[in-house]
Amino acid sequence: MRHTALLSATTALLASTSTAQSVASSSSKRGLCHVPSNKHPEDDKIWLQGPSPPTWYYNYKPEPTAEYAKNTAMQFVPMLWGASSDDKGTPFLDSVKQQIANGANITYVLGFNEPDGGYDTGGSSLAASLAAARWKAEMEPLKELGVKLGAPGVTGAETGWQWLENFYNECNGGCNPDFVPVHWYGNFEGMMSHIGRVTSKWPNMTVWVTEYGYPNQPLEEAQSFYNMSATSFDSWPNITHYSYFGAFRSDVSNVGANAAMLTQDGKLTDIGSWYLGGPATKNIPKKSAAAAAAGVPAQAYAFAATVAMWLFWA
Repeated sequence: MRHTALLSATTALLASTSTAQSVASSSSKRGLCHVPSNKHPEDDKIWLQGPSPPTWYYNYKPEPTAEYAKNTAMQFVPMLWGASSDDKGTPFLDSVKQQIANGANITYVLGFNEPDGGYDTGGSSLAASLAAARWKAEMEPLKELGVKLGAPGVTGAETGWQWLENFYNECNGGCNPDFVPVHWYGNFEGMMSHIGRVTSKWPNMTVWVTEYGYPNQPLEEAQSFYNMSATSFDSWPNITHYSYFGAFRSDVSNVGANAAMLTQDGKLTDIGSWYLGGPATKNIPKKSAAAAAAGVPAQAYAFAATVAMWLFWA
C-alpha cells in the first residue's frame, strides 16, 4: 500500500537522525499548541522568542490568547472545540466574522477536537449527526469569506476513522473541509503509518499535525522522536503545519516530563530550544515529586484533550 511504502522510505531516510542531536533548524510550518499556565503566565512570552518562533498557534478556543493578540507574526487559528444539543445561534461563526471585521488575519479555523473521545478521556464526545449539523451552521459559511476549514481532529485510534466516516455520511455532501488535522501519541513508525493512511484516504487535502508526541519515554527516546518527526514533517510537502504537544513545564506534564519543552523551572529543554530553532540547552526536565512517587497514568496522553475540555466548559 502507498502509506506502507512511504513509511519504509521515510524510516530509511531518517535513520541518521534516530539519536538525539543538537543541530538547530527553523521551519515556517511550526505552530504552538498553547496550553496556558495560571501559575506561570510569564511562560507565554517564551514562545515569542528564539531564532525561529512559531508562525501560528491555536488555544482550543474561538478567541486569541491575550499575550499574542497583537502579535501579527504568529497567526491565530480559532477552534470550534465541541457542541451541545442545547446550542442555539452561531456563536463561533459570529466570533470569527467579528474578528475578521476588526482586522484579524484569520485564514484558517479548526473543527471539533477529538469528537470520538469520551469526556472521561478528555474527548468532546460528539455524535456525528450533531457535529454535521453544527458544522453546516458554524463552519461551512466561513468558506464564503475565504477561510479554510480544518476537518474534525479525531484521535489516532480506529474510533477516529469510524467517526469520520459517520460524520461525512451525516453531512451528505454539506461539509467541505480543506485540510485534515492529525493527532498522534505513540512511536515514530506508527505515526508515519497513520499519516500515510490519511494522505491515501484524502490525497487532495493537506495535513496539519496539530497534536503529537511520544508520551512517557526516556529522554533520549523523546528527543529522537522529536528530531525524526520534525525532519520528516519539514520535508513532506503534504504536511503544511505541525504543532508539537509540549509547551508547558515538565513538572505538570501528563505526557511525561521528557516530552515537555520547558523544565520544571521554566527553562527551555533541548526539545523546546530545537523547536524554536535554537541549539541544545542541556537543561534536564524533571517530573514533580508527587508524580515521581505515584507514577504516570497509562492514559496520560489524553491531557491535551482534557485541557481543551476544561477550556471549553470554563
